[in-house]
Amino acid sequence: MTNISSIMESDAVKYTILIIVTASIAAILSIVLRKILNVFISKYANKLKTDPTNFSFIKNSVGFIIYSFALIFIFYKIPYLKSLGTALFAGAGIIALVVGFASQKAFSNIISGIFILIFKPFKISDVIEFKDGQKGIVEEITLRHTIIKDYENRRIIIPNSAISEETIINSNIHDEKIRKHIEFSISYDSDIDKAMEIIRNEAQNHPLAIDNRTKHEKTNNEPIIIVRVIALSDFSVDLKAYVWSNGNDNAFVLKCDLLKSVKHRFDKEGIEIPFPYRTLVYKNDLNDGKENIK
Repeated sequence: MTNISSIMESDAVKYTILIIVTASIAAILSIVLRKILNVFISKYANKLKTDPTNFSFIKNSVGFIIYSFALIFIFYKIPYLKSLGTALFAGAGIIALVVGFASQKAFSNIISGIFILIFKPFKISDVIEFKDGQKGIVEEITLRHTIIKDYENRRIIIPNSAISEETIINSNIHDEKIRKHIEFSISYDSDIDKAMEIIRNEAQNHPLAIDNRTKHEKTNNEPIIIVRVIALSDFSVDLKAYVWSNGNDNAFVLKCDLLKSVKHRFDKEGIEIPFPYRTLVYKNDLNDGKENIK
């Protein structure tokens, strides 16, 4: 009995060491390979003119693959676990049903991640916006989720299955140029043509504005910046300028700068930006008026 127990203790120690060593090697190998891939992606993706999204997805899959092989190796090397694995395989029907329900979302995220990789509705470094107003730059696509860095430097983590069902606006797909719509309001007493000319001049002189006219439009001497009257509101005449810029960030800066510079020009040249007027009638005033009539 003593020999049997000592053998069992020896086997237990041996298998424990095997598990620790295998897990350690898997962890080190995963970290090293991820770092190597990270360096490769950052250094050579631009040089090779390839989409870094593919490499990033592979980088994030490395850990899962290595740990899966490590687990299979441990099950194969330890007799008890090997027999347990055989028993589990024999009852695979019931287990598959349980695991299927338990990991439905996980597999859904993985499959959605693969579809994102194949069909590329967006890729790393794209600026995307959701219908609820969330907006940011795609930073990473993993097996489970997509990480987006918003403009407050926070990370939005969205499961791949959820983002696959979302309607998104991609500011970088196919063509990064953006036509920014910038609205201004002037009073009815102001000179509309003069206001439109001020807006057009300020926009054309901005360094982030670009000339996106076609050859036909240039031949016909059509203006670089289009400004139109879009509404006759209760208190104002509403104008809209259509200004082209390279990329979402430049377009945002362009809009902010034009709102400021156009306001200064309007003030300088007598173009009024109106505000709503309200007439308040007090009940006492009405009663006094009735008494006077009597």
